[in-house]
Amino acid sequence: MPGRHIHDHQMRLFMKLRLSKTLPVAAAQAGISVATAYRFGHDPRLPSDKQTQRERRRADPLADLFEAEVVPLLQAAPGLRPIAIFDELRRRHADLPPGVRRTLERRIRAWRALHGEERDVMFRQVHEAGRMGQSDFTEMGDLAVSVAGLPLDHRLYHFRLVCSGFEHAHVILGGESYVALAEGLQNALWALGGAPREHRSDSLSAAYHNLDADAREDLTSRYDALCAHYQMEPTRNNRGVAHENGAIESSHGHLKHAVRDALLLRGAADFADLATYRRFIDEIVSRKNTRNGPRIDAERSLLQPLPPTRTCDYEETFVCITSSGGFTLRKVFYTVPSRLIGHRVRVRLYDDRLELLLGATLLMTLQRGRSGANGKHGHVVDYHHVIHALRRKPMALLSLVYRDQLFPRQAYRRTFEFLCEELPERAACKLMVALLSLAHDRSCEAQLAAVLTDDLAHRRLPDILALLARFAPDPARLPDVSVQLAPLSSYDVLMDTAVQVAA
Repeated sequence: MPGRHIHDHQMRLFMKLRLSKTLPVAAAQAGISVATAYRFGHDPRLPSDKQTQRERRRADPLADLFEAEVVPLLQAAPGLRPIAIFDELRRRHADLPPGVRRTLERRIRAWRALHGEERDVMFRQVHEAGRMGQSDFTEMGDLAVSVAGLPLDHRLYHFRLVCSGFEHAHVILGGESYVALAEGLQNALWALGGAPREHRSDSLSAAYHNLDADAREDLTSRYDALCAHYQMEPTRNNRGVAHENGAIESSHGHLKHAVRDALLLRGAADFADLATYRRFIDEIVSRKNTRNGPRIDAERSLLQPLPPTRTCDYEETFVCITSSGGFTLRKVFYTVPSRLIGHRVRVRLYDDRLELLLGATLLMTLQRGRSGANGKHGHVVDYHHVIHALRRKPMALLSLVYRDQLFPRQAYRRTFEFLCEELPERAACKLMVALLSLAHDRSCEAQLAAVLTDDLAHRRLPDILALLARFAPDPARLPDVSVQLAPLSSYDVLMDTAVQVAA
C-alpha cells in the first residue's frame, strides 16, 4: 500500500508465495508493489534488519541528573512518586524545563523494572463449590439515601459465595460490630438454605476499635462460636490486605453501582420508611442472584445443612430503670413506662432495636439510638411514657434535657417555640403539655400536627377547648353496650347437674 511501511510478515509471505507464483501475483497477495518486490529480490534482508537506530536530535536534559541525583533518591526511598522527584529536581535546578516530566517518568519506570523492589504477586485461585463464603461491610453514604426526608447514615453488610456468586445484603444502621455481622450472616445463610465449610471476614478491626483486651477476646470467642454453630471454619484475611478478601471487595463496587442506577431509575433517593428501603435493596440483590441462578442451585446442593435454630445475634446486658423514667446504654438515654422505675431489666441489643425483658417476659421493643459523632449523648424518647408526669409538672418541659426529642413531630416543636414567644413561660408549658395530652389520649397525633401547622402558618395560638371538642369521640359512633345479668337461680341448676354427675 502506498505511504505505508513494509513489515517483516509481508516480506516473509512474499518470499513464500514467490516459490510457487509469479512475482506480480506474489506481490499482490502479500500487499506490496511490484517495484518493492524487485527490491526484495536484490536485498533479501527483513525490514527490521534494515532499520537504523535513531540518533538524538537534542541534548539530553537528564544526562547529568538521573544517575547522580534521581537514582540515589529511588534507592533511599523506593516508594517515592515520580512527580515528587520531578518537583525536587525543579527545586534544585530552576533551569530544568517542565517538559521533561514525561521523560523522567519513563526512565524511572524503566529503572524500577531493572533495579526496583520485588512486588506482591496475586495468585489466582481455584474456587471449590460449597467451600467458602465471604463477608464484609461497605459504606453507602455517597448515595445520599434519606428516609422520611432525613439523611440515612448507614452501611451494608454484604455476603457472597465465592464460587457461584450468591449475594445477600443487609442494611446496617450502626457501625461494624459483632451484632451486625451475626444478624447479617445468619440472614444470608437462612436465605441461602445452607452453610459453606469456611467463612472469611476481614480482621474485624472496626469492631475491635476502642475495646480493651478482655472485650476483644470476648468478641473473638463469640465470633468463633457463631461459626461453630453452623459448622463453618472461621478465617480472616490479614489486616490492611483487602485483596485477600477480593471476591467480596470487588463485588462491593458492582452492588453500589447497581443501587445507584436503581435510584436514578426510581427518580428519588427518599423512602417512606426503613422497611421500604430494605425491600428496595433486597430486590436489587435478588435480580443479581437470578442471573446466577443455575450456578447457585448447583452449589446449594453441596452446602452443609443448617442447624435446627438460629443462634443469638444480639448482645445482652442488664440495666436499672432510674427515677428519670428510663436508662442509659451506650451513651443513649431511653425512656420506658414509669411503672418500671426501680426494676432491673434485661436488654437484648440488636443493630436497629432493643428488646426489654423482665425475667423471661418481653416487655417492649425500642428503636436503637446512636450517640453523636462528637461524643454527645443521644436520646430515644417516647412522650407516651412521661406524659402523665408532665401533667403534674408542666414547667419541667421548659428546661428538659431531651425536650427536642420529646416532641413526636416537628409541628409540636415549632408550636412550643411559638408559644414561648407569645405567652409567659408557665402558660406556654401548660398549653404545650395539654396539646401532648390531647394527642396521647385521643390518638390524634398526626391530625393534631396538621392543625398546629395551619395555626403556625397564620401565627394563631392553638385553642385547646376547640381542639378538645374537635377530637372528642363522636357519641353516635360509641357502641351501646347492654349487659344482662343472669339470675342466680341458673347457678343452682348448674350445681345440681354437677352433683348428679359426681354421683
